[in-house]
Amino acid sequence: MTEPTLDVVAIGNAIVDILAQSDDAFLAAEGMTKGSMQLVFSPADADALYAKMGPGREVSGGSAANTVAAIAALGGKTGFIGQVADDQLGAVFAHDVRAAGVRFDTAVRAGEPTTARCLIFVTPDGQRTMNTFLGASQFLPEAALDADLIASGAILYLEGYLWDPEEPRAAMRAGIRIARDAGRKVAFTLSDTFCISRHGDDFRALIAEGQIDILFANENELLALAEVEDFDAAVDKVAGQAPLLVVTRGEHGAIAVTAGKRTSVAAEQIARVVDTTGAGDLFAAGFLHGQAQGHDVERSLKLGALCAAEILSHYGARPEVDLKTLAATKLG
Repeated sequence: MTEPTLDVVAIGNAIVDILAQSDDAFLAAEGMTKGSMQLVFSPADADALYAKMGPGREVSGGSAANTVAAIAALGGKTGFIGQVADDQLGAVFAHDVRAAGVRFDTAVRAGEPTTARCLIFVTPDGQRTMNTFLGASQFLPEAALDADLIASGAILYLEGYLWDPEEPRAAMRAGIRIARDAGRKVAFTLSDTFCISRHGDDFRALIAEGQIDILFANENELLALAEVEDFDAAVDKVAGQAPLLVVTRGEHGAIAVTAGKRTSVAAEQIARVVDTTGAGDLFAAGFLHGQAQGHDVERSLKLGALCAAEILSHYGARPEVDLKTLAATKLG
């Protein structure tokens, strides 16, 4: 078995985020559930909602792409597989992810639909409500996978958001097979309770079959996956099947459970929560980077909390400070 040359390779949605300030009244008028993600199924609906936004800010995003970009910022070596269209937003995404130090070679998709975009409404309390038009990303085929790239990563990281469309779901299943055949670990993030409501049986089967080595969830996602209402009962149920379970709990910090041992860390304190967009993605980045560097679970959790706090302090899901320096200063 060859040694990996990259720390983490991710498969996910290639999305450009468009963020704008909003308020609760607007969310209610548009029928949005605050703090959640919902899909926009047609380009016309996406255009109509975009027309109602206030002044926006474009930032390349996508859950797994945010994670590997942050790992690169921490000094890790990463790759990303995701599909964009041959258009302006696709060029923006490709430039940004490569500029972040991430290897990105997936071929663009010609024709319609356009590159995926996520219209994000940020309320004064920092909560983000996302409306995602998946565009070209939802047609990522198995043929677009770079098997050598996947096998080169110590960890393959998959996002639950991309499980919804049929083509990328098949591609991710193939990615898991490639990674496992190469002796690599597979990490999976549940992404949103919406994903669990649609594909919970698939996720539970993957976990029960031992296909997932590291499972990421927030508290609500964990409860939905376990189909129970008590947090500790949910932890016990899922941790019995996943070798390493990582659960974020917002202001209450995060926990990880492996080999029956539970490790907890407090949330990193910040002056004010500006925008929660990407907080989970950055937490995963810190944790996975810690694991790839051989750190113990507690230090990996602390690094995840530190990265999440940085992203909470400003708009957008990409870091605005030097994460490597921040980690060295705070954690030594």
